[in-house]
Amino acid sequence: MKTPIRAGIVGTGFAAALHADALARCRDARLEMVCGIKDLEAFCGRWGVERRTENFHELCRDPRVDVVIVCTPTFIHRPVVEAAAAAGKPIICEKPLATRLEDARAMVEAAAKAGVKLMYAEDWCFAPVLKRVEEIVAEGALGELLYVKAKETHSGSHSEYAKKLEYCGGGALFHIGCHPINWVRHLFGREVVEVVGKTSGGGSRNLVHKDYEGEDWGVALFTFDGGGQGLCEGNYITLGGMDDTVEIYGTKGALKVDLTLGSPIHVFSRVGYKYSVEKAESQLGWTRPAVDELWQLGYPPEIEYFIGCLRDEKEPMIGVRGEDGLASMEVAFAAYESMRTGRTVRMSEFRKSLGGE
Repeated sequence: MKTPIRAGIVGTGFAAALHADALARCRDARLEMVCGIKDLEAFCGRWGVERRTENFHELCRDPRVDVVIVCTPTFIHRPVVEAAAAAGKPIICEKPLATRLEDARAMVEAAAKAGVKLMYAEDWCFAPVLKRVEEIVAEGALGELLYVKAKETHSGSHSEYAKKLEYCGGGALFHIGCHPINWVRHLFGREVVEVVGKTSGGGSRNLVHKDYEGEDWGVALFTFDGGGQGLCEGNYITLGGMDDTVEIYGTKGALKVDLTLGSPIHVFSRVGYKYSVEKAESQLGWTRPAVDELWQLGYPPEIEYFIGCLRDEKEPMIGVRGEDGLASMEVAFAAYESMRTGRTVRMSEFRKSLGGE
């Protein structure tokens, strides 16, 4: 595809700003057009975009838009992806892929039928720290992978849609646990065959957020085809800022990562300062502020990679394809089924029960 590749973003919220920032740093792309309803003028003014619309069909069909980036609330992902695919446009879709498995499957199928790329925006697959981890693992420093434990946790979603399952699809395990679930699967490079799940249960059973229909704490323990275990956690009960960590254990070594709170800068302040890390409630006392948080979390490298796939006509790697977004959803929903039944869920049987195989 000819450069600069012209992107159209659908959405004007938190995720849209992450992608607009990443596009601004990408030499082979530019933000051509934005679709949104809330704060559209302010968003376009912030990012210097002249062309705007409130109709995502108009953006998808626009001949000056080369790729559609879907940053709407999750329950709106499917119609936007289907419209982009019908217009013959490649798609970058934010996480989670959809709120329901049937919607995610329909999105993957729509892109395949149209012959366009559906790329799943999993920033963990591009975080520089985790890319270095992958190099160490690939070198054989840890031997054969045995067990990987990973989590994303913080004090609660910024999104107004996070409280209702109709709009968000699931609780913390689904909405933010999708990051570690997808990355651990990406690291192993194999499919999950069994899942065991445990959650706080949602609503009045939640540990903190009684007004959230989905769980505010959840874990999924899963087994990979050919061996290896993953344990992933998502929760909304963690104070002190977003806390993302990874532990890897192999036959010849071990590795630990602090993805969000491991800054080399240590600050002590009695009066505080403007910002340290995402979701931090206070900047008083000892803190460790991020240096370039968006880069550290992988957003600019993610867009650079996707634009490169379009420019060079390459297929995206495992972990960032539409089917990978679907697979991570299946693991989370299998964990919910395990929680409901009190049993280990076999993925082959789970998919068949839902008509997925």
